[in-house]
Amino acid sequence: MNAGEQLSLWGLIQNASLLVQLVMLLLLLASVVSWVMIIQRGLYLSQAKRSLNNFERRFWSGADLNKLFREGNERAEKGKTDGVESLFRAGFTEFTRLRQQGSSGPEAVMEGTERAMRVAMSREQEKVEMNLPFLATVGSVSPYIGLFGTVWGIMNSFRGLATMHQATIATVAPGISEALVATAMGLFAAIPAVMAYNRYSAKAESLLSSYETFAEEFSSILHRKVHSG
Repeated sequence: MNAGEQLSLWGLIQNASLLVQLVMLLLLLASVVSWVMIIQRGLYLSQAKRSLNNFERRFWSGADLNKLFREGNERAEKGKTDGVESLFRAGFTEFTRLRQQGSSGPEAVMEGTERAMRVAMSREQEKVEMNLPFLATVGSVSPYIGLFGTVWGIMNSFRGLATMHQATIATVAPGISEALVATAMGLFAAIPAVMAYNRYSAKAESLLSSYETFAEEFSSILHRKVHSG
């Protein structure tokens, strides 16, 4: 292998020590998995935002709650309900059930309704924040894993120099270069993960805040309904 091939990216990876190669493989897998999650989270959060806007538009247009509930049930049977509509269905289901029993007072009805919406809110929060901890982990740990590979590779290079009578740039460059590839791969894995985590965390927080606002407003509507009838 000539000097040009040695210093090519593939040549550097091939000539790296086994441990450094394992570090590179680990970082490559972390990068691939994080990109899959980045795409999935982006699609999910965009869909959740569209669903929120569509449902709130129908809800605040003055549509009958029973009609919205029936439509939600039809979509639920097809597996299409998610997000804020799940809160609505959970709250309205419990509200209707407790009112039909007739043995619960208004405060007990509202307490049960709000509890049902809190449970639904917890489920939606899990969905919205899914995979974000993994992206945060990749973003924070990958540079250190890459640095470990680099340090190990440089140590091996200097260990090899100890057996040589005369050290030149030509003898040092390949070993240090292949070690630095691990740092580069660590940054390659970390940077997109950190950017995606920050962006998606902000989106998730905004989405959950909208869910909470809707739950409070819906609770107020049901509170007036239970006390008027």
